[in-house]
Formats: sequence, structure tokens, C-alpha cells
Amino acid sequence: QVQLVESGGGLVQAGGSLRLSCAASGRTFSMYAMGWFRQAPGKERAFVGALRWSDNSTTYTDSVKGRFTISRDNAKSTVYLQMNSLKVEDTAVYYCATTTSGLLRVAKFYEYWGQGTQVTVSA
Repeated sequence: QVQLVESGGGLVQAGGSLRLSCAASGRTFSMYAMGWFRQAPGKERAFVGALRWSDNSTTYTDSVKGRFTISRDNAKSTVYLQMNSLKVEDTAVYYCATTTSGLLRVAKFYEYWGQGTQVTVSA
């Protein structure tokens, strides 16, 4: 099993920045990737981006490209989501999750999930 603990959410004004953290423990060697998803009220959980564990390569959904960056601290088995130039529409609960599948953009292929952290962007 893999345990994920998220931190770093909060309230920020539009144009500001936040950094989310996701600390992984357990059978992390079995992971193919760690992904970030978000869920706004009344909407389905949506893919934000993902980092492949083997080579730290990343992929993002179009709406966050150039604003969000996923990185990893190998020593801490922690993955970060740096969010810059935040917009009101980025408001959501953000989740990290792990997958052994290469289908990175599909939530149902992720096996383990963090508890979620609220990000609120005010106008």
C-alpha cells in the first residue's frame, strides 16, 4: 500500500501562488506516476498534471500549462505542485494520487489517494 499526506492549501488572491505538497510512504517503488487532480463544487474530479516516478517527466492539462509545475524531492518521497498566476477558476479541492498505470489522465486508474486540500482563489 501507499500512504499519501497532502498539505499546503489555503486562500490566495487571483494572481498569487501556492505550493501543495504530497508526502508518499509505503510501497512507493511500485508507482508508475503520481498525479494531481482537482474537484470543484458540482463538478467531476479533473486531471491537473502528473509526474512519472522513473524519470520525473511531467504532463499537464492545457489549462494549467505554464502556470503549474510538478516536481519531486527524491530524498523525501514528496511531490510538489507549484501553482502560480492562480485564477478564480482554479478554486477546488486538490488531490494527489498514485497509479501503476500509464493512463495518467484518468482518475479511475489511480489506486491510492490523499485526503485532499482546499485551494480557494479570490477575485
